[in-house]
Amino acid sequence: MSRIQATFAKLAQDKRKALIPYITAGFPFADITPALMHAMVEAGSDVIELGVPFSDPMADGPVIQKAGEQALAQGVGLAQVLAMVRSFRERDNTTPVVLMGYANPVERYELGHGQGGFARDAAAAGVDGVLIVDYPPEECETFAADLKKNGLDLIFLLAPTSTDQRIQQVARVASGYVYYVSLKGVTGAGNLDTAAVEEALPRIRKHVKIPVGVGFGIRDEASARAVGRVADAVVIGTKVIQVVEDQPREKIPAALSAFLSGIRAALDS
Repeated sequence: MSRIQATFAKLAQDKRKALIPYITAGFPFADITPALMHAMVEAGSDVIELGVPFSDPMADGPVIQKAGEQALAQGVGLAQVLAMVRSFRERDNTTPVVLMGYANPVERYELGHGQGGFARDAAAAGVDGVLIVDYPPEECETFAADLKKNGLDLIFLLAPTSTDQRIQQVARVASGYVYYVSLKGVTGAGNLDTAAVEEALPRIRKHVKIPVGVGFGIRDEASARAVGRVADAVVIGTKVIQVVEDQPREKIPAALSAFLSGIRAALDS
């Protein structure tokens, strides 16, 4: 059983919902990410999504895109992200870490490290799952096999526009959890419709038998609580970036912890 599966099994046993914050690796400072990951865990986060900076992120809104650009300008690429996970694992060997990003950095990494090098090195660093936004299930069979061989979960996005056929395709190959994008558009949009989410999840669960997390548009305790009533996990990204982006360096971990502690309390209420 993977760390992700074990985490969701324990949450289900305790009748609790997973809190999954997202942070762009290397933002706002190139060396601060492991400390922020620990702050997330201390605030009650169950899984950490770590964004791999990329220059052309099609699904990211302006806030996360800007964070990625800043991280790239500070020299943070996939190799540095794996080093951050290794550093985090020196103190935490239980919290699942999911890398979220795009195909280009992975394919560039494999040009230098060989076919399957990414999955091998990610697993060795302590990564538990991978979500590649622009890898549809029908086009990543080799990649999926490499991840499975190394014990990594492959996580996919579903959207309001996903057909039953697409949901079935994802259900056949996804593991760990599925990430339902709650709205049409990019990250950071503010028009979350919780009634629409509640309506969509039964259709997804007809085919998907692993946990379903919901993200995009969740910004505060009220929206997290509303989504947590129907989903297995709540994913928060843009607001996390906004909480840390304008803070003095020494105040960033405490600000992040305070925000996520409020979300955790809302999910548990």
